[in-house]
Amino acid sequence: MSILTEFESHLSPDLLSTFRSLTSPFLIQQYLDSMPYRAEERDRSPLNVMHDFQSHCLDGGLFAALALWRIGFRPLILDIRADPGEDDDHVLALYQLDGRWGAIAKSNYVNLGFREAVHKNFRELVMTYFEHYCSIHQSKTLRGYTRPFDVSKFQPADWAWNEESSVKLYKKFYSWKPIPLITPQMAARLNPVTDRAYASETMYTDLSWSFGNRDGH
Repeated sequence: MSILTEFESHLSPDLLSTFRSLTSPFLIQQYLDSMPYRAEERDRSPLNVMHDFQSHCLDGGLFAALALWRIGFRPLILDIRADPGEDDDHVLALYQLDGRWGAIAKSNYVNLGFREAVHKNFRELVMTYFEHYCSIHQSKTLRGYTRPFDVSKFQPADWAWNEESSVKLYKKFYSWKPIPLITPQMAARLNPVTDRAYASETMYTDLSWSFGNRDGH
């Protein structure tokens, strides 16, 4: 039995209908956007993302990769790395159309989500997040990204419904070294995010879940 078939066997009829209704990258993004963002320490399996109807960028990204796999895309995730100690990383589920890359992402911030498949390579795609990626101190914090991680190749293969296996996948994913986007000299001369831009970036954002505000960060 394939991972997708086994995953679907764990869904109730209503959840199965919902999962099968996600027939495009944009519909997958809309489904993630419809659920609350919760930056809890728990990292859910795709099954529990649907059962609990909540997610953060990591477990939302894995769910999106699984949903993309069902409709014929390779299930790839990529990690955007922030300045250590200054902000959270951010996970993208990647999709490719006509040789160009796009992304799906669950975020607390409105401009860190969906990207159309118009980008030539991963660096070009990731750089579209740069000006929008800011901390509660109004600093620009994006510093690097990892190469794509194909979750279909991960063992044990029950990660889509077994949360213990999901956590093992996440640990492997986070162990990959990032590719720098900017030099230390560039980082040192970055300008702060203006008050007007910050107000725009945090529109609809629950800042109590942001890095530096929530418990433990």
